[in-house]
Amino acid sequence: MFDIGASELLMIVIVAIVVIGPKDMPRALRSAGRWIGKVRRMSNHFRAGVDEMIRQAEIEDMEAKWAERNKQIMAKYPTGDEPAGGAPDDLLPPQMEPLDPAEADARAEAAIARAAPAKAPEHESEPPLPLAPPAGPKDA
Repeated sequence: MFDIGASELLMIVIVAIVVIGPKDMPRALRSAGRWIGKVRRMSNHFRAGVDEMIRQAEIEDMEAKWAERNKQIMAKYPTGDEPAGGAPDDLLPPQMEPLDPAEADARAEAAIARAAPAKAPEHESEPPLPLAPPAGPKDA
């Protein structure tokens, strides 16, 4: 912002010593520091206010866009029963119906058999590992 070189700064210091005097220089520098601090605080406060106003304007703009998009969606699918994206009705999943217990057990056993790990050919002659520890008296 301000381009002050070494020669200009030296000239300002010399003029300040001559005009203010070496005895009153610390008080003048303290006073100048306070004023600079006040100006910075006011500047930061103003900048924060402007940033907040911009943020609020952006939020209002996004809310307006979302409301418009919501109106378009509600106009296209008023009941909400239509499949999303305009898919045909036959792509909707069928309603689940309860199974009788015997069929459910058979399906569960088949799923367990499919999920069982397969042994490598070189280990097929080994006996299977037990799934649960054998039931029996425990050693105390």
